[in-house]
Amino acid sequence: MTGDLHDVVPASDEAAVRRCFPAYRVLRPHLDEEEFVGRWREQAATGFEIVFVERDGEVAAAMGFRELTTMAWGRILYIDDLIALPEHRGHGLGALLLRYAQAQTVERGCAELHLDTGYARHDAHRSYLRNGFDMECHHMSWTPPARG
Repeated sequence: MTGDLHDVVPASDEAAVRRCFPAYRVLRPHLDEEEFVGRWREQAATGFEIVFVERDGEVAAAMGFRELTTMAWGRILYIDDLIALPEHRGHGLGALLLRYAQAQTVERGCAELHLDTGYARHDAHRSYLRNGFDMECHHMSWTPPARG
């Protein structure tokens, strides 16, 4: 059921982004639709893009990504989000979106393609490894104490 790169559709306006929210809600359950759209607007102003794949008239999988320039890797394409609805997993839609990101990496002249993934997302890890990714580092974060 995979498909080809022509099946990947840019979410080029707010209506298309809102159509992606049910998929995003699976990965980012802490966001409601308005917060999601607000964050998209803010990130889109700095080059963030969302693309998606439809199946049976619904967004079955989506990916958010952006170009970054870093001291460590130079100019890269970075995948912020990669989601397939649970009922569409195992059909190659995530791999299709990864192939799209890999093609964009080459087309845009980026040195590498990067993403972060949660420790417990073992199925995703297997997919990334099958699709040519290497595990190279741990991502660390710090949250400031709540102000009150």
